[in-house]
Amino acid sequence: MPRDQGTIDALLDAMRVLRRHYDDRARGMGLTMSRARVISALSRIEGASQAELATELDIEAPTLKRLLDGLEADGFVTRRPMEGDARKNALFLTPRGRDSGIIAFGRQLRSDVVEGIEAEDLRRTRDTLRRIAGNIARLSGK
Repeated sequence: MPRDQGTIDALLDAMRVLRRHYDDRARGMGLTMSRARVISALSRIEGASQAELATELDIEAPTLKRLLDGLEADGFVTRRPMEGDARKNALFLTPRGRDSGIIAFGRQLRSDVVEGIEAEDLRRTRDTLRRIAGNIARLSGK
C-alpha cells in the first residue's frame, strides 16, 4: 500500500468515528448532526448574518435556511433584524439553544480526542492537515 494511501485511510477512519460519535450524541439531545453544527457555530459567532454563518459552516444558503427554520420553530435560535440593514437578520441562540448541551459536548469532545497527545505532535498534525486541505482546495479550484 502506498504511504499516502494509508495516511488518507487513517484520516478518513478518524473522521468517520468522530462523526458517528458526534451524531449519536446530537441525536440523544434531539438534534441532527447538521442542526447541532449550526448551534455550535452560532455559539462562536452570535449575531452573524445567514450568509456569514453559511460561510462559516461551508454550506449553501438554502440548506442553512431550512436548518434555521427548523431550529427557530423548535426554539433553539432566533432571528432579529440587523442594525443598519433591516432586510438582513442577525442570528442568535435562545436560552434553549445555549442550554442544549451540544456546545459543552463539542468543547469537551475537542479536548477528549487529543488527550495524551503531545503539544508538538498536535502542532505538526494541524500543520499537515492544513497542507492537505490546501492541496485538496487547489485540486478543486477553490
